[in-house]
Amino acid sequence: MTPAAALVMSDGQRDALEVIARSQTAPHRQVQRAEALLLAAAGVANTRIAARVGVNASTVRAWRGRFAEDGLAKLGKVRDGRGRKSSIPQDKIEEIVELTRSCRPAGQTHWSCRTMAKQVGVSPATVQRVWAARGLKPHRVKTFKLSNDPRFEEKLIDVVGLYLAPPEHAIVLCLDEKSSVQALDRTQPSLPMTKGRAATMTHDYKRNGTTTLFAALDVLTGTVIGQCLPRHRHEEFLRFLRRIDREVPKALAVHLICDNYATHKHPDVKTWLAKHPRFHMHFTPTSSSWLNLVERWFRELTDKALRSRTTSPPTTTTPDHSSGPPPPRTSSPKSPADASPSKRSTNDETHH
Repeated sequence: MTPAAALVMSDGQRDALEVIARSQTAPHRQVQRAEALLLAAAGVANTRIAARVGVNASTVRAWRGRFAEDGLAKLGKVRDGRGRKSSIPQDKIEEIVELTRSCRPAGQTHWSCRTMAKQVGVSPATVQRVWAARGLKPHRVKTFKLSNDPRFEEKLIDVVGLYLAPPEHAIVLCLDEKSSVQALDRTQPSLPMTKGRAATMTHDYKRNGTTTLFAALDVLTGTVIGQCLPRHRHEEFLRFLRRIDREVPKALAVHLICDNYATHKHPDVKTWLAKHPRFHMHFTPTSSSWLNLVERWFRELTDKALRSRTTSPPTTTTPDHSSGPPPPRTSSPKSPADASPSKRSTNDETHH
C-alpha cells in the first residue's frame, strides 16, 4: 500500500497544534488529535501514527480528511451523530424542566434533586445533569426592591451627576449613619489559626455597649470624616454637620449625598442649613441606598473590621495610696464608642 502523502498545513496551524500537543490542561481528545496531525505533517504513515497515539488507522485517516476540509475550526468537536448517545428520553427532560419552572412539591418551597427524581422516576444524578445543562437552580432566589419615589429619575440624575461631574471649588461627601454598632466580647478565649484548622471564636458573646457611626465619604479622595455618637437623632446629626463644617476648608462648597431619613429633614437641621449656605443636600430616591457610595465603605468596615472583632470592656482598678502619694494621673481607657474611627482615614483604609 502506498503511504499517504505528508499533510499540508501552514506555519500558524503547526504552531497552534504544537501548543495543544504540549498542553497539560486541554482535553485529551484535542491533544491526541494534535499529535496525530503533527505526525501526519511530518510524513509518518497512518498505521504508525495510529499505534503511537492509541487509535486505529481509519480514525487517523478521518482526522486527516477533516483537517483538510475544516482546518483547526472543528479540532475538538465530534461530528453530528457520533459519540455517546443520550440515555435520557427527550420527553423526560421536558417534563423535568416544566415541573422545575412551573410547579412546587407539596409542602415545600422548591425542588431538590431527590424530590424531583422521585416525582419523575429517574435518578438524582440525571436531574442534576438536566438542571446543570440548562442553568436551573431551584434553591436560589434573588430579591429585588422597586423604589416608589415619584421623583426617582430626578434624584437619580442629580446624584449620578455629582459623581460624574462634580462642581468646581466644592467637595462631594456621601453621608450616612451606621447604627447599633456593637462592641462584642466572646465568652471564651479564641484560638489562633494553625495548619489545617481555621481560627476559632465562640458563637455566644457578651455585649459591651453600642454606638452609632456617622461617616462622610469624600468621593474624590476616598477619605472619610467619621464620628461615633451614642444615638442617631437630629441632635447628633447636627453635631456631625458641625464637625464637617470645621474640617472642610471654608473656601469649598459642601455637597452632601444622603438618604431620606427623617433626621436629615428635621426643622432644626433645615434651620442650621439655612445659616450655612455652603452646604447643599442631595437626597437619594427612597429604597435606593445602593446609590450612596458610603454604603460600600460600610460594607468594607463590617467585613474587615467589625464582624470578627473582639472588644473587651474597659477595666478600672482602685489605687492603693496608703503607702505614699498617689501616682500621676493618666488618660482614662477609651470606651467602645471611642474605639471606632473618628478621624479621617487614609486612602488605603477606605479602598473600595
